[in-house]
Amino acid sequence: MSGDGKAAASRPAASAEDVERAWNDTKLAQVLYHDWEAQTYDDKWSISFDERCVTYARDRFVAAAGTDGWPYDRALEIGAGTGFFSLNLRQAGVLSEVTVTDISPGMVEAAKRNARGLGFEIDGEVADAEKLPFPDESFDLVVGHAVIHHLPDVEQAFREMLRVLRPGGRVVICGEPTKYGDKVARALSRATWWATTRATHLPGLRSSWARPQEELDESSRAAALESVVDLHTFDPGELTMLVTRAGFTHTRAVTEELTAAWFGWPVRTFEHAVNPDRLGWGWAMFAYKSWLRLSAADRVLARVVPRELFYNVSVTALRPE
Repeated sequence: MSGDGKAAASRPAASAEDVERAWNDTKLAQVLYHDWEAQTYDDKWSISFDERCVTYARDRFVAAAGTDGWPYDRALEIGAGTGFFSLNLRQAGVLSEVTVTDISPGMVEAAKRNARGLGFEIDGEVADAEKLPFPDESFDLVVGHAVIHHLPDVEQAFREMLRVLRPGGRVVICGEPTKYGDKVARALSRATWWATTRATHLPGLRSSWARPQEELDESSRAAALESVVDLHTFDPGELTMLVTRAGFTHTRAVTEELTAAWFGWPVRTFEHAVNPDRLGWGWAMFAYKSWLRLSAADRVLARVVPRELFYNVSVTALRPE
């Protein structure tokens, strides 16, 4: 499998022809997009394995599922990407033994590489979340972050998570887009991209602020592929019913990020539309601290604002004893 990972890691960016083929093949689109993204995914999404992201992952887990049962002995992450969620949860003491899966060989290899960089080894399998290659009752915990909106058959994936969990085991899926939150985020991102790419090409700004056109074209192709692989948005109540229908019990959905999402998505889009050399540590700290303050405000707003309006939804449930 390591040979496949090296090949994926060196794979060039998806071409316009790749994007065209992906429109007609969802699973191909998932592999193409995530193998491509594996090369720069951590930088793109400011993923790290330090205190900042350990705290973020831990807080998302606690908001959904609380702190009972720590550490979970055997944990599986579906759609693990580069290992952001499970590796940071391991560092936070939430779980112990980790197995990661992803449909992208490049992502699985990146996650294993990140674990080695942190001083431990993890198991990794290239796998479709709708058909997991593990025996029944193999795990105490199944986790995922920003993954089920990529899956063609979400209910079948939850049935598979149920199957590989031991009786009484828990599933925790965090960071999924809500229907309303996703519409707002995409509108803000499109407006930011349009305004920034035009402003940075004005006389006096082009030489220092504009990102090279070939990089802008590559970002546009990435956005096109992303629109193919992003299959779903969720209503919290409907997601709860889906997970329960799959066989789980004690199902609970929580939402987070309102103003923090309104701020965060334009910021992320701006960062990808300008010359990155113009944005240093000061900008990164401004963006992060602003997001923290707005997230704190959102927790207060959650008392009065309908949960359907927030950007992220997380869901947790138990396999019946």
